[in-house]
Amino acid sequence: MQRLFLTAVLTIGLIGSVQAAGDATAGQAKAAACAACHGADGNSAAPNFPKLAGQGERYLLKQMHEIKSGARAAPLMAGQLDNLSEQEMADIAAYFAAQKGTVGAAKADLVKQGEELYRAGSKRKNAAACSACHSPTGQGNDLAGFPSLSGQHAQYTAAQLQAFRNGTRSNDAERIMRDNAELLSDAEIEAVASYISGLHP
Repeated sequence: MQRLFLTAVLTIGLIGSVQAAGDATAGQAKAAACAACHGADGNSAAPNFPKLAGQGERYLLKQMHEIKSGARAAPLMAGQLDNLSEQEMADIAAYFAAQKGTVGAAKADLVKQGEELYRAGSKRKNAAACSACHSPTGQGNDLAGFPSLSGQHAQYTAAQLQAFRNGTRSNDAERIMRDNAELLSDAEIEAVASYISGLHP
């Protein structure tokens, strides 16, 4: 009986984890509506809208699911995903994941502090290094669902870190981001966000 139960649980888990395979070519046309904020190729010009180009497919799809369901509050995305099917979201994710992201430049006076936080964290505050999950080059880990950060707008990154810190964003597994962001000051958030904006993959 226990073996049957375990098999059933594993089967349900596997079925639940199966996602539609995204088609980047089909996703290009479907992503046209995203261009106004995120740019036609996913490199948004406005610093308050995230760059999606080169972002992990799994991560993009997770965010779309959570925004659509309300698990992640994103007022500017309200209604944008309501009429999209699972396949359409997978195609859009595949399209943006296939694009090449652009990289900005960090503020020179914040590079040292930002790099230290990104690569080593803060031993004094027991904050983990960003590179542990997001990779030394900022490319993230798509298999684990950790997003790419390389070249992301500093303003957007800082806003997300502040949202994790104050709890208005809480869609991070095991509170990883919330627990770390709570340890960072405004100045530290500004420094690491600036560093990330100039981080080359």
